[in-house]
Amino acid sequence: QVQLAESGGGLVQPGGSLRLSCAASGSISSINTMGWYRQAPGKQRELVAAITSGSSTNYADSVKGRFTISRDNAKNTVYLQMSSLKPEDTAVYYCYADVVLVGGPYQYGYWGQGTQVTVSS
Repeated sequence: QVQLAESGGGLVQPGGSLRLSCAASGSISSINTMGWYRQAPGKQRELVAAITSGSSTNYADSVKGRFTISRDNAKNTVYLQMSSLKPEDTAVYYCYADVVLVGGPYQYGYWGQGTQVTVSS
């Protein structure tokens, strides 16, 4: 009933920047927390950044000061501005959203398919 469409991944040099976007569509009444997770090969998935419907944010210590999460509630879209990228940022980045469907009242979690970010010279 809900799809999360991610875009913006790719190959970038160390120190470069990328902006990821994730647009939610479907039978959506409202979206509570949205976030970005990442998973590198052989590692567990970790939270990168999250943002509430009221725009409160939190970040992993490893990205704080370099990444910025934002959202456009009218467009059901969340963004991740990634700056000063490092090779250790290389991972598949997944969008996540807690969604209340039309008709409510329960919250369901949805995942995007993931977008590859590779930071390399």
